[in-house]
Amino acid sequence: MKILVIRFSSMGDIIYTTPVVRCLKQQLPNAEVHFLTKPAFRYIYDNNPYLDKLLLLKPSLGETIIDIKAEQYDYLVDLHTNLRTSIIKLRTGIKAFTYDKQRLRKWLSLKFNLKLVPPLHLVDRYLKAVKPLGVVNDGQPINYYIKNQYSLTHLLPATHHEGYIAFVIGATHFTKRMPNAKIISLCRQIKLPIVLLGGNDVKANGDEIAAALGNKVYNACSITTLDESVFLTSKAERLIGFDTGLTHIAEAFNIPIASVWGSTVPELLGVQPYQIDKALVAGIELPCRPCSKFGQEKCPLGHFKCMNEMPEQPLANFLNSGL
Repeated sequence: MKILVIRFSSMGDIIYTTPVVRCLKQQLPNAEVHFLTKPAFRYIYDNNPYLDKLLLLKPSLGETIIDIKAEQYDYLVDLHTNLRTSIIKLRTGIKAFTYDKQRLRKWLSLKFNLKLVPPLHLVDRYLKAVKPLGVVNDGQPINYYIKNQYSLTHLLPATHHEGYIAFVIGATHFTKRMPNAKIISLCRQIKLPIVLLGGNDVKANGDEIAAALGNKVYNACSITTLDESVFLTSKAERLIGFDTGLTHIAEAFNIPIASVWGSTVPELLGVQPYQIDKALVAGIELPCRPCSKFGQEKCPLGHFKCMNEMPEQPLANFLNSGL
């Protein structure tokens, strides 16, 4: 049996496909499992032992379809459900199983502040697509395999070698991030040294936070590669982060995670921490929340209460517990 699983983007959505690939490989005798994604996200499946082959989306969809036809798949599992995957299914004619995005329910929930989407994790929503193949959830965490061997002594200053909290301060949209002043206030309440993680887009934020807190904080934003950042999350005593890919990847290492939600809500997307022993999901109830499904560049109402009024003490208590 030869199966192609498709998910083009984004980092968080793709990381939650890894249990599907694992379950297909382990539960279907002699299954050969392939995965198709954008070149930018190939790293998520590098070194994954449950995947037999990784296909990358070509500049032309026609070229990609030629590649798919050449493989002669028995089944196609569409976990993206968009126009391109619809064209792929139509033009290849391969028997397909498709993830239900529940677009109407999500739109109504967002537009009218309703709760029409069942509180089911994205992994379980994905696995519904392959249920006809007899595949069930194995109850195991997501998978991520660090590609290289790293050393804390080479990545962090001596002040952080004996234990630290990883703080993922980046996120694609502004309304998913906590303001710098709020992060600084929270960091002052954390006992252990802190490593700030994120891309070049939050390097200036990290510099401001580190300048306010001195040697307690090391700003690794834009300094470490993604693989190095994942390594640092795997070695952290605890992690705090927003609704962003690196926070989700950290779940692969079963470290305690404080997941902080601003303008978005985990129930709508189904991406709260998955299969880890200790997690805190933080967010406050507001009439205006959620204001979007994926975040925005600014608060539509100007007050940004969802982050500005986020209680700090429960987060500090969680990050300091047992230390």
